Amino acid sequence: MITLRQITLRRGTKVVLQGANLTLQPGEKVGLIGRNGAGKSSLFALLTGRLHADTGDVEIPPRWRVGEVAQHMPETEDGATDFVLQGDAPLVAAQAELSAAEASGDGHAMAHAHLALDEAGAFDARARAQALLLGLGFKGDQLDAPVNSFSGGWRMRLQLARALMCPADLLLLDEPTNHLDLDALVWLESWLARYAGTLVVISHDREFLDAVTQVTLHVDAGGVARYGGNYSVFEAMRAERIAQQAAAYARQQERIAHLQRFIERFRAKASKARQAQSRVKALDRMERLAPALMASDFVFEFREPANLPNPMLVLDDVSCGYGDTVIVRHAHRTVLAGQRIGILGANGQGKSTLVKTIARVLPPLAGRITEGKGLAIGYFAQQEMDLLLEDDTPLERMVRLARELAPNARESREQDLRSFLGQFRFEGDMVKQRVGTLSGGERARLVLATIVWQRPNLLLLDEPTNHLDLDTREALSVALNEFEGTVLLVSHDRALLREVCDEFWLVTRGGVEPFDGDLDDYQRWLLEVGRAAQRGAVPPPRPLSTSAAAKSTPTPAAPSSGPASRSSSAFAPTASPRDDRKAKAAARQRLSDATRPWRNEVAQIDRRLERLASERGEAEEALAGGASSPADIAEHGRRLNHIAAETAMLEERWLELHSFIDAAQNDAA
Repeated sequence: MITLRQITLRRGTKVVLQGANLTLQPGEKVGLIGRNGAGKSSLFALLTGRLHADTGDVEIPPRWRVGEVAQHMPETEDGATDFVLQGDAPLVAAQAELSAAEASGDGHAMAHAHLALDEAGAFDARARAQALLLGLGFKGDQLDAPVNSFSGGWRMRLQLARALMCPADLLLLDEPTNHLDLDALVWLESWLARYAGTLVVISHDREFLDAVTQVTLHVDAGGVARYGGNYSVFEAMRAERIAQQAAAYARQQERIAHLQRFIERFRAKASKARQAQSRVKALDRMERLAPALMASDFVFEFREPANLPNPMLVLDDVSCGYGDTVIVRHAHRTVLAGQRIGILGANGQGKSTLVKTIARVLPPLAGRITEGKGLAIGYFAQQEMDLLLEDDTPLERMVRLARELAPNARESREQDLRSFLGQFRFEGDMVKQRVGTLSGGERARLVLATIVWQRPNLLLLDEPTNHLDLDTREALSVALNEFEGTVLLVSHDRALLREVCDEFWLVTRGGVEPFDGDLDDYQRWLLEVGRAAQRGAVPPPRPLSTSAAAKSTPTPAAPSSGPASRSSSAFAPTASPRDDRKAKAAARQRLSDATRPWRNEVAQIDRRLERLASERGEAEEALAGGASSPADIAEHGRRLNHIAAETAMLEERWLELHSFIDAAQNDAA
């Protein structure tokens, strides 16, 4: 059991924790949340012993092993698997013990070392380490690649795998999802669900917290409040607690006002002086309740676009990559006004490369990108420093941007820019603080500020939430839903994808394809792909849309298409002409019965395609006639895109059904 009693912790002049108390039971999975700077990482350092409390006691079972992700990556030529194996402290200790025993020739010590190796699971340790790497997205040919050959994001995955390799009693994970794509994130959730030790995780991903944790610790105003439940439960319980606190405070204020009125009215009256003095003492003894104050919410909005070209842009046989390396090939996609597109795919498949190409950061290696007239792109790069200069200040950045956008504008706009930056929590001297000294969350807010100022009609957002706390993520979600332009979003934050996107592209195997399904379909598909990879089987096909008739009707097995049926027909005895006619009639009936569900589904699809063609004509006519407002243009654009996506899916299913029917007829023939 972990116990913190009356903990006070200071970092410099700032009091991070004041009189904090906390108890964690063995095996609990805990989410640690709070605003950036509230003290979450300081609490982690307290649990690991890197920091010591100014006052109070911290009690952790002395035999417990503590595992955490190291923040500093050593320079080493060790292979990835060997590096991860070094995270298994008992295994490393047993190997060192065996080496020492062999060097000294001590047989007794060698026997003890072999026993320790067996207890540490040395026989399958390498396989376990490689399973961690594969789960976190590494490829088979990367398992023994030198650590120094990986980029920063992949090195952080190596550190995460190394931490998971340690058989820890207490596992501390600080933002483990920041460098993971959805594929690896789904795998990590599954792994943590099986983890038997005590887990404390800092995360701003609400769906990850809901899936992994059963206890929530909220760090706020120097205290740590415990809530029994995941993040969604915490939100409901905290809202109720704040409402109760506000009601109690209001009742007390009414009582105080009543007593003060009595005192002021009767203090001078001799007959009431004693009662008045009694109420003065009651006021002095009263324990005053604090008002239910909440930190001010961060709110911002994107400005209305000056225009909405439709289509926004068209990718015509576009290939993307770097130099001579092609990552995405033959992309044929159209982006319409008002679309909300989430871009899915594993790391390394080309999501960021595609976005950079659309953002004009990279030139297309082949094909053509046709932009609509008046296209204005707002681009959020995965690494904020790609868009900012380290020696800049927020104010200098905004002044330069304002001059670039309006060269002839009056120069005396500094106060306006200061006020604008204040909306993004850059106040006072912060507007003159160097960008290189800002936190990740502050840099992300500065990038958002520059995008809002540009008044774009197409937003390209590549992992915009990596350093944002939950409140800022919520503000971003609200702003994106109110934005009248088009959004292309790459993110591992499933809550943001669900709230913002109504369709998805899948970047995989060097191509870009529509993904006919929602995020739940995608997660199920990822798990199936992972299981197939473990078995060495062929990956399952992408799922069809849950809204299609195709999913509602089970696909019957094609008659006479399996080995058993072919075998039985091949060895059937010769029949008489009459029997042969009966057999053929029966076979035709069986074929008709077997293919009836397919033929019925084809008829349903034909009817639906006719209705979609009619709806498409109405939407195109409305656009051609001139819609009344940007919102109307956006709505018609969304509708046209939905029609196009559903039409493509239905046509694909139509062809698939006819192939089933043709195969069945050929087998019957």
